[in-house]
Amino acid sequence: MTPIKNAPRQMMRQLHEIMASADEAEVRLNKVVHLVAVNMVAEVCSAYFIRGGDTLELFATEGLKAEAVHHTRLRVGEGLVGLVAATGSSLNLSNAQDHPKFAYRPETGEEIYKSMMAVPILRTGKVVGVLAVQNKASRHYSEEEEEALQTIAMVLAELVVSGDLITAQDEKDGGDERAGIKHFGGMVFAEGLAEGVVVLHEPKLEILQHLSEDYKLQLEKLDKGFESLLKQLDEIMSAEDILHHGEHREILDVYKLFARDKGWRLKIEDAIESGLTAEAAVEKIQVENRSKMMKTEDPYLRERLSDLDDLANRLIRHLMGKAGTAADKSLPQEAVVVANNMGPAELLEYDRDKLNAVLLQEGSHTSHVAIVARALGIPMIGQIDENILDLDDGEQIIVHGLDGEVYVNPPPEILESYRDTIAARAKLLARYDDMRDKPVITKDGIEIELVINGGLAMDIEGMHRTGATGVGLFRTEFQFMISKTLPRINPQAEFYKSIIDAADGKPVTFRTLDIGGDKEVSFLKRDNEDNPALGWRAIRIALDRPALLRYQLRALITAAAGTTLNVMFPMITNVAEFKLAKSILEKELSRHKQNNRPMPTEVKVGTMLEVPSLVWQMDALLPLVDFISIGSNDLMQFFYASDRDNPKLSNRYDTLSPPALKMLKYISDKCSEHEIPLTLCGEIGGKTLGALALLALGYRRLSVAPAAIGPVKMMIRSLDIGQAEDFIEELVSRSEPNIRAELRTFARTNGVRI
Repeated sequence: MTPIKNAPRQMMRQLHEIMASADEAEVRLNKVVHLVAVNMVAEVCSAYFIRGGDTLELFATEGLKAEAVHHTRLRVGEGLVGLVAATGSSLNLSNAQDHPKFAYRPETGEEIYKSMMAVPILRTGKVVGVLAVQNKASRHYSEEEEEALQTIAMVLAELVVSGDLITAQDEKDGGDERAGIKHFGGMVFAEGLAEGVVVLHEPKLEILQHLSEDYKLQLEKLDKGFESLLKQLDEIMSAEDILHHGEHREILDVYKLFARDKGWRLKIEDAIESGLTAEAAVEKIQVENRSKMMKTEDPYLRERLSDLDDLANRLIRHLMGKAGTAADKSLPQEAVVVANNMGPAELLEYDRDKLNAVLLQEGSHTSHVAIVARALGIPMIGQIDENILDLDDGEQIIVHGLDGEVYVNPPPEILESYRDTIAARAKLLARYDDMRDKPVITKDGIEIELVINGGLAMDIEGMHRTGATGVGLFRTEFQFMISKTLPRINPQAEFYKSIIDAADGKPVTFRTLDIGGDKEVSFLKRDNEDNPALGWRAIRIALDRPALLRYQLRALITAAAGTTLNVMFPMITNVAEFKLAKSILEKELSRHKQNNRPMPTEVKVGTMLEVPSLVWQMDALLPLVDFISIGSNDLMQFFYASDRDNPKLSNRYDTLSPPALKMLKYISDKCSEHEIPLTLCGEIGGKTLGALALLALGYRRLSVAPAAIGPVKMMIRSLDIGQAEDFIEELVSRSEPNIRAELRTFARTNGVRI
């Protein structure tokens, strides 16, 4: 067959006329398979569609025995057609019967045909059928022929979309989803229980029209779509860089290159000129790219497939006028938002009075969106192990954000049981509220200080609500990440002063800018780095671009006039770096004083301990600091050389392993020896079991998410630290992967509430 893009327009007109006719769906389908067979000079063209969720049924054929139609069936994964349906990838075989998956069906009469090419029929990225051609002679179909068959298959998806070929009832009556309760499992990013209705963060892509004879109009539509897409990408790069925390830099770099790639655009234009609509043309090239990249052995290129798919889907949304998210619309009450991934800025756009929970197909427990969700008390589950995006808006859903379980359209007995669980948790939360003003003292009289991690004005509200005694870590970079230009000193100072005022006398420890790595800002251009988490970031940027640090320190000094300024530097790797950063602070304090400006009553300066190299310089470091704050998330990822934002490595190390705890004990002992206040900021302290271990190692100040204050406080008030210290001393010398089981046994035996 001549490639579609070079085919006579008469052929595309024929296809358009068939699909637009008033004939019944099966009549149109029969005409299409005949048209394909003629144009591809194939003895056979057959169309299979999935019914009942997992069964492929022959719906139409040109060349096989007519009596096989609606009688020949294959399970998904069975035979060559079933293999295409299961994998979503094309097959091109010169001798199909030699393939180990070949399944002979005598009623079809296909034993005389050797060569075979089969492509998936896709609807919103999901396989709904298979289109195949066969020939008696042994031959290999060309790449152009394969692309052409993929285009025809894409057009046939219209028959499923319209519901004329397979009714909605057919889909509802079958499938593995009907075999039992629809259930998903994932990783808890933010704890909580919720019940509500599904709201898709972004609309599903449902292309209703694939063919158009007005190619000039479609080219104009494509121009506007690209213009809108590029504008959106520019906004993401400049104002919402935190959108795809983790691998977002790599994705956006691909976006920038691919979105402006002339070759990609020319292919789409060629597809339009062949007779496709703009959105169908994008989908056609998307399918072709997917088919090629799935065949490559290069794992990097295969991983990039999702990036390119995402960009193509984004362009299609612009072409279809569906570029926004559900946050732009009126949310139903008790909404559970479902997304592939999401950034914190997007989460904050939702009406929190109506948002009950968030489900992410991807994501990371330590991403910014997860941190914000925990701060807001919004249950969030990520890394869902099924295709959660197949859900439909309005489906009833319950989210067990303690066990990582999700149930869709649950039967009454599960719903009733779940509501009992929600009621029990509500009572527990009420107990946390009752403890708000009670002292954080262990059973043996040891006072513990609980403070919060924050980065948004709303976090201060969480501090007061939970009874925390201050802010142990206030991340200052969010203000910079949402700004297109470097924030001027006065707006910075006003923001910091608003935080200090809102804290109402409770101490706030500000961390200077921790940008770079996975947190880019639009006003600071950087080169691509192979390992950005280990690259030019945090204090390294600040010392190389001291104006950034000086301006921020001036703003902090101004904001703290008449109060105590607590400030610390991130990502310090050696004592010389701390000395240099501290000298810049001292110069700014001197400058402020010389200008007769109101001064802070006291300045306390410390450092984050996030890099293992600094652990072995503590004797030299501690005499220079007023306090130390451990950033356990980064410290652990560097200690174990495991990227904490890589889902594949999320279970590769344990913060409660003896080597990690031994290091934390060393830090605690050194700070105690030098009488330097020590705070641990990070996820390990926000879990009751982790907090128990830390207290046993000598930690007396924990900075955690507001939602963790209640459970950790309850644990502390039920704990005898003396017993815990004796118990853990022997455990840290072991070689086990972790000591979780032993800690749980200790808690049960001694009545510790974990």
